[in-house]
Amino acid sequence: MSRFPVYSHEKSRAWFDRALKVIPSGVYGHLGPSEGLFLPIENWPLISSRAEGTYFWDMDGNRYLDFMCAYGPNVLGYNDPDVDAAALEQLRRGNCTTAPSYKMVECAELLVDTVASADWAFFMKNGTDATTFSVMLARAHTRKKKIFFLRGYYHGNDQWAMKADYPGILPEEVANNVIVPWFDLEAMERAYDEAKGDVAALIAQPYDHGNFYDNRCASKEYWAQVRKFCDEKGMLLIIDDVRTGFRLDLAGSDHYYGFKADLICFCKALANGYNMSAVCGREAYRATASSLSFTGSYWMSAEPFAACIACIEKMKKLDTPRLFREKGTRLTDGLVAAAKEYGFDLRVSGEPALFYLRIADDDSLMLHQEWVAECVARGLFLTSHHNHFLNAAVTDEDIRLAVDIAADAFSVVRERHPKD
Repeated sequence: MSRFPVYSHEKSRAWFDRALKVIPSGVYGHLGPSEGLFLPIENWPLISSRAEGTYFWDMDGNRYLDFMCAYGPNVLGYNDPDVDAAALEQLRRGNCTTAPSYKMVECAELLVDTVASADWAFFMKNGTDATTFSVMLARAHTRKKKIFFLRGYYHGNDQWAMKADYPGILPEEVANNVIVPWFDLEAMERAYDEAKGDVAALIAQPYDHGNFYDNRCASKEYWAQVRKFCDEKGMLLIIDDVRTGFRLDLAGSDHYYGFKADLICFCKALANGYNMSAVCGREAYRATASSLSFTGSYWMSAEPFAACIACIEKMKKLDTPRLFREKGTRLTDGLVAAAKEYGFDLRVSGEPALFYLRIADDDSLMLHQEWVAECVARGLFLTSHHNHFLNAAVTDEDIRLAVDIAADAFSVVRERHPKD
């Protein structure tokens, strides 16, 4: 029998019904039910009311211990007092002004001082902005067309980064995309030859953290080989650190893996939820960056810069990469033990700061999705086919609670699916 009460969502569902009348899909994208990952739908909160630390609450007052962290931006804890105080102080002084705030300069100086490969920083708003800027820069600098991607990639929602069979995407918009396997330098060499050398860049996440399969960590040796390949071919090496940035290494995930990217893209953990992203680059590409026509109405707003400065300084003080490795390992060890107690084989992959989970007893992944839904229904917010995140507000008590709820969910699923 379950030890944790199962949540109900009458008020949240009423808000979702209101949303459906005025917003396509009610809640769109991967945060909503239209993609079919939140099953059974009645187990999931679709609308939130507030958040604090490592928890959020839905419209019914149900509390969720959140290991999705808003899909990454919550790196210090929701409503971190130091970051919010810095942002509020700047908001009082001025946010969107005709001339950009000096905070933009201070923020760029801090990033150049923090990120090992950075000689300059360029600011925008979304992760997609950062990857798009980087690909534009690579093409402008090399005067070449094609971009190499690693299989299972996700680099945002602009047309160039999507697939030909996606609604609204024209074949010519992705005609210069070349997809090669991870960890296969021979395949990369063949693809380069087939492209007749017309390749501007390789864009890649620092390790293989795609969805619906076990994540695979990279090695320093692999990235050294890739760096050498790009140098020999005259290609830029772009690291998409939007998801992993500052979680593995405050100097950048390229530094963590022992190489220097030409361009590195940041967003999610940059300012603890305040809306900004950044590309940091090497000196050789400064002039090309200056030549691009690329800006937005709110890209120089000062409030996020103040939040970013406070966030980075606090991450340094806490040494968050070490914290996330320790807490991520302790949490996933506990989840694996809870699974084993009820006869399930829970696999953990990826880096501990961004761990990926999969129940290996069922190749269809439906059993895993069922267990995740039971966790959510009891107040442990996971998602079934995405990596998870740690934030600095997670306590040992939170980890114990997470393991207890997970064990309770395993017991319910085992009762429903007894062993032969």
